[in-house]
Amino acid sequence: MIDRAVLFLAALLLTAIIGLANTKPNIVFILADDMGFSDLGCYGSEIATPHLDSLAKDGLRFTQFYSTSKCFPSRACLLTGVYAQQSKMHRSHGKMRNAVTLAEVLRGAGYRTLMSGKHHGTENPFERGFDRYFGLRDGACNYFNPGRQRVGEGKPAQKSPRRAWCIDHITYKPYTPPKKDFYTTDAFTDAALGYLDDYQNETKPFFLYLSYNAPHDPLQAWPEDIAKYRGKYRAGYGETRKARWAKQQAMGIFSNDVTLSDQESIAWNKLNDAEKDDADLRMAVYAAMIDCLDQNIGRLLSKLDSTGKRDNTIIFFASDNGGSAVAVERGDGPIGSITRWTSLKRDWANVSNTPFRKYKNDSMEGGITSPFIVSWPGRINTPDGLVRQPSHLIDIMATLCDIGQSDYPASWKGKPITPSQGVSLRPLLEGQPFTRSEPIYWQWRKGRAIRKNQWKLVSHGGPWELYDIAKDRTEMRDVSHLQAGVTRHLADLWEKWAEEVGLRER
Repeated sequence: MIDRAVLFLAALLLTAIIGLANTKPNIVFILADDMGFSDLGCYGSEIATPHLDSLAKDGLRFTQFYSTSKCFPSRACLLTGVYAQQSKMHRSHGKMRNAVTLAEVLRGAGYRTLMSGKHHGTENPFERGFDRYFGLRDGACNYFNPGRQRVGEGKPAQKSPRRAWCIDHITYKPYTPPKKDFYTTDAFTDAALGYLDDYQNETKPFFLYLSYNAPHDPLQAWPEDIAKYRGKYRAGYGETRKARWAKQQAMGIFSNDVTLSDQESIAWNKLNDAEKDDADLRMAVYAAMIDCLDQNIGRLLSKLDSTGKRDNTIIFFASDNGGSAVAVERGDGPIGSITRWTSLKRDWANVSNTPFRKYKNDSMEGGITSPFIVSWPGRINTPDGLVRQPSHLIDIMATLCDIGQSDYPASWKGKPITPSQGVSLRPLLEGQPFTRSEPIYWQWRKGRAIRKNQWKLVSHGGPWELYDIAKDRTEMRDVSHLQAGVTRHLADLWEKWAEEVGLRER
């Protein structure tokens, strides 16, 4: 018979081992697609986002968190911790080179690595460190059916009929969901919840990358979600934008000296009744997509609560770039349906990016500023706080290495890789001093920019413009002619960086 003392010691040892395994937090990173800075309730929107608002209330909201202004470079920056130019993901979506992924690093640190959603590259994430993957490998697809027409349904509107879709190691071109109640936002969440069920009894922590394609075009949503917002945008572009700005000011997101940028949309009174109805429906569908996204995040939070994992899970939420002004039309039928591919367009995108100028694909603040929420139970000491220091998607690798107690490697599979370019944001999360010694850089197509301290130098194919972001967050006053020395200094730094990352010939 086994001695009770031995059993007692064994139990203590097992408890200690489990406790050690649980010292590393679970990590969830949720990414939205083409969502503007003001599109969440906690960032000024009228759209119902109670679950994301609750994460913000219990955690932190960043006011100067940056992307690259384009989907696939942003997602590459997030996954690798280096600039897209360094991983060769800056011109077109392809393979991430000279870099290691978050999944590869965290799996080496003992994490179960899980991904569901959009990737926007030519590699299957299953081959880049993720133990499980379900989702759209491509950049955009029909929400209700990314594949071939199903019996009894209309032809799904498509930009391309052969979008790549992966389920673990298998790639489908195209993927036609067998069930007619398929909707990408729901399906991505279903897969993520399935993973959490599959591995709920593991002692190792998990890293879940839940990468939605909403609210990227096409504008498609469930009819019951659209109905919540139909008719609510009859006040028009300008009035909706002013209401968001007033809410942002009341929340203290911006200091009193920040001004609302000039309206870039057409005057509402210049539209006829049919045009106003079309605009109202267009924004109602967009709002419904974000509402559905939030509902699904609520499902994830419920799962974490029911499995007892929420208190040991840090959750991040961001968007991969600003709201999009791109105009796309494919197919026919009502806006919001399976047979119609249409987009938000410029006038509502101007509202989406309140209070900033410009849109996705541009390096002005409207194209590169993202809502960014972090919730970390028991570790964030200033709930409902605002973080005003500049940060970027390249910082996530350093942050998760810090939190996940993992080392960023100097080489991978026998080959040297690009050193991590970001800095850990953990001090900001824990209320500790934070410093950034290096500037932040941007380049996408004609757009280029550099941010150093309060100064931002930016261009979109023309001359450099200089803004003092500390005093002029909405980039209304170009001071390049008044600060010629600062302009030259920042331009020289950007040119040096461009040469180092291969944008200029040496």
